[in-house]
Amino acid sequence: MPHSFQRPAERHLAVTRTPVEGRCPECGASALASYRVLGEGGWFLACKCQSCLASISREPAAPFGSYVPLGLTIAGVER
Repeated sequence: MPHSFQRPAERHLAVTRTPVEGRCPECGASALASYRVLGEGGWFLACKCQSCLASISREPAAPFGSYVPLGLTIAGVER
């Protein structure tokens, strides 16, 4: 049975990384970036060193990105 979605045209997928000021405590590089990562506990917003990949911080991110399901915002009450 064929799939109804198209295969990505890019050979490698990439995420947009936002530069962050500061220095890596592990290697001293000033190449820090913030981006979403998928870990064992779900989606996280991580700040990582782009030189040695040390994790500077990691906090839970919205599970659906910018999409907010209607059931979570009915009558202005967020769960």
